[in-house]
Amino acid sequence: MTAKAALLIAAMIIASPAAAQQIDPKVQARIDRILKATPLIDGHNDIAEQLAENYKRHIDGLAGGTDQRQPHPLMTDMARLRKGRVGGQFWSVYIDGTITGDAAIRETIEQIDIVQRMIDAYPRDLELARTADDVVRIHKAGRVASMIGVEGGRQIGGSLAALRQYYNLGARYMTLTHNQTTEWADSATDEPKYDGLSPFGVTVVHEMNRIGMLVDLSHVSPATMKDAIAASRAPVIFSHSSARAIGGHPRNVPDDVLQLLPANGGVVMVNFVPGFLSDAVWRWSADRSAEEARLKAIHRASKADVDAGLKEWDAAHPAPVVTAADVANHIEHIVKVAGYNHVGIGGDFDGIDSTPRDLTGVQDYPRLFAELIRRGWSDANLAKLAGGNALRVLRRAEAVAASMKNEPAALSPVDEAPAQ
Repeated sequence: MTAKAALLIAAMIIASPAAAQQIDPKVQARIDRILKATPLIDGHNDIAEQLAENYKRHIDGLAGGTDQRQPHPLMTDMARLRKGRVGGQFWSVYIDGTITGDAAIRETIEQIDIVQRMIDAYPRDLELARTADDVVRIHKAGRVASMIGVEGGRQIGGSLAALRQYYNLGARYMTLTHNQTTEWADSATDEPKYDGLSPFGVTVVHEMNRIGMLVDLSHVSPATMKDAIAASRAPVIFSHSSARAIGGHPRNVPDDVLQLLPANGGVVMVNFVPGFLSDAVWRWSADRSAEEARLKAIHRASKADVDAGLKEWDAAHPAPVVTAADVANHIEHIVKVAGYNHVGIGGDFDGIDSTPRDLTGVQDYPRLFAELIRRGWSDANLAKLAGGNALRVLRRAEAVAASMKNEPAALSPVDEAPAQ
């Protein structure tokens, strides 16, 4: 288990993927037509973290077959990206949210380096995209347009200079928090300090607008969501979140925030974490964690006894099954509240230990489209979900940055301190 997955364990489901039905050839042909015209842009993939945690930052061997790697199978490789018809990907550069200051900047640079080396190593499959036009061009050339997402505001170490340099290296969004409340923004999964954004947090959002970096509101509290939407001149994104009305996990987006998206122009890129998608899984996972804690308290000197007891509990309490239909339910709820222009896909592959039964890796995106086709979605709305909405947001962020080009760069509080 990776460090990030450990932080998400309460949202996980432990289940082995079952064989999924094949997509009808006519439906697959329709999906292919849609995704040839519009790139499928996923908002969040954590393969860089997996390579750092489990493969000593090596980027070799990603052409195919990574699902067979032992002991740490991957959900992503070049062959499966092509099978999944992926046209654009935000590669997450994640570090643990407890790391701060200069150490956070150094580790983020190391994560960015993994992504850049991966792009360089697979030039027939990947190409760095810096603009929406780049995404379109790279997709038409048959490669995956690759962008970078910085997953957590602490990664700038309090330095707006670091934020700007991440942008120069290819980062096109930053998530304002991870699981921890930062020095300037409240997280969804930590004690609040500011009831949203601090004044410096508002400055961060403004500077992100000025340079053209998307403001990502996954992981932040509802108050932070509202403050950031109010402060941002550009559309916001939720790179990997779902709908709280369907799944009550605090990582999801409540309806009163979804209602703000039409005016803002933003997009929620729906996440595939089973515990975010299903309250039954969330409760099951909490019960399993409680049982594990009980067993550890009883068997303090024997990990083997804890493991045996947990295996027995698992056998008696089978995990609820989650499928692409559950993802589609979240997508359709967001559409109901915010509209077809404000939803996208953010699978979180390789950042999670388990998945919906029929969405086990990047090869499986067509199964989600097949489910929505079964529900009667039009080609135009499927194209918006796939990447049309994300492209619109990118273009608008670029236009806002162009309108602010004459504003001076914002300084961090440490830069503004008088000389001693």
